[in-house]
Amino acid sequence: MEKVAEILVEASAEAVEPRFRALAADEVMEKAPGEIVTVADRDAERIISRRLRELLPVPVVGEEAVAADPDLARALSVEPAAWLVDPVDGTNNFVAGRPAYAVMASLVRQGQTVASWIWQPCTRTAYAAELGAGAWRNGERLTRDPVTTTPEKWTGILKTRYLAPPTRDRLLANSRALGPLDPGRGAAGIEYPLVATGERDFVLYWRTLPWDHAPGSLLVTESGGRSARFDGSSYRPEPPGGPHGLLVAADPAQWETLHEILLRSL
Repeated sequence: MEKVAEILVEASAEAVEPRFRALAADEVMEKAPGEIVTVADRDAERIISRRLRELLPVPVVGEEAVAADPDLARALSVEPAAWLVDPVDGTNNFVAGRPAYAVMASLVRQGQTVASWIWQPCTRTAYAAELGAGAWRNGERLTRDPVTTTPEKWTGILKTRYLAPPTRDRLLANSRALGPLDPGRGAAGIEYPLVATGERDFVLYWRTLPWDHAPGSLLVTESGGRSARFDGSSYRPEPPGGPHGLLVAADPAQWETLHEILLRSL
């Protein structure tokens, strides 16, 4: 666990942090309509992928490698084990000079996330989780206070960008039964830890790319929460194009109540 954390910190120091608020115009490219990538993403992924393979020689499913060759993501379904890498989660924030970005990795075995790491360079905060063993922040075990039983006091994040307008409108209408909503941080590696540490009670996502959600989902579940699809099935990282929709809550009982409130009539 410690070795992977070191790899993320060192790759960030070498390839990511020196370019924060220092990117040249030709170091930011569009890899797909509305999706940008930087030299920091690509360089960090190369460093992390090489070093993870040295640690455990299994396929690496990196966000940028999959953008170039989508078939690489099949390893999550067909290989006994695979690494997942998101070299700069929150690239839009990174390019804009906003500090809400993270460097992330996960280990997947038999289609299930068994370990995950999140490094937030701007706050020097490291999160890690291991299936069945717990979750940690900067080496200290994560435990959060019990969730209030009053939904009107629950605060959370609704990520509605990819929802069809009618579904988005119904979701927002249903959310009026809850507490104040947060528009989100533009980076799953920032948002999931908010739930794990008690700063927010829930997050609802529609698009669930595996490198974005495997690290945080394990972090939340190992800190006592629940991350599950809208049909109630536990989250498992799948290649892009798989199921949509994910509700993440700080407590399993809270998840059930949130599901009833938010997803009714959807």
